[in-house]
Amino acid sequence: MNEQLLNIAQEWRGPLLLAAQVLAILLGAYLLQRLVARALTRLSNRYPLPPELLLPVRGGIRWLIMGGALIMVLERFGVSAAVLWTAISGFVAVAAVAFFAIWSVLSNLLCAVLILMLGPFRLGDVVELVESSDKPIVKGRVIDINLLYTTLEEVAEAGTGALVQVPNSLFFQKAVRRWRGGEIPLHTQLPHEK
Repeated sequence: MNEQLLNIAQEWRGPLLLAAQVLAILLGAYLLQRLVARALTRLSNRYPLPPELLLPVRGGIRWLIMGGALIMVLERFGVSAAVLWTAISGFVAVAAVAFFAIWSVLSNLLCAVLILMLGPFRLGDVVELVESSDKPIVKGRVIDINLLYTTLEEVAEAGTGALVQVPNSLFFQKAVRRWRGGEIPLHTQLPHEK
């Protein structure tokens, strides 16, 4: 019986030690986080720090401490810190590339929603995108507005011109001149074009 208890104690010794280490790490991280929060509160009472600054600093420190504790816990379970950092940095790199890759698409989608909701121009209107130096970029009659592009039909003096697809976000980055449909013929020269 005594030998059997000794075998059970030997068998459970490793998992119990691991559980105690994990609890100690989590408790230490919690206490450190509370200590830092209290120190920041004292610091803000002593010096007039704006809450807009204090709140993100407190949150950032909390995430840093808990992230470090998580890495230490995972190391106790046999996961290498080098493997974790490699995985995290790889994920961050892929996420950054994906974010920049879809940023243009998301920007155009949001601008399409704004164009359709606010109605800065409609189908049939003549619009002209203008640089800040009053130089026209493109001018044409709006024939289609979709989620990514607004299609303009340029009209040359000899007849119809090309179709130009302008990204919707460009209408919020440049100055836009607009004439309601039928107000001004497209082939008429404006004062700045003479």
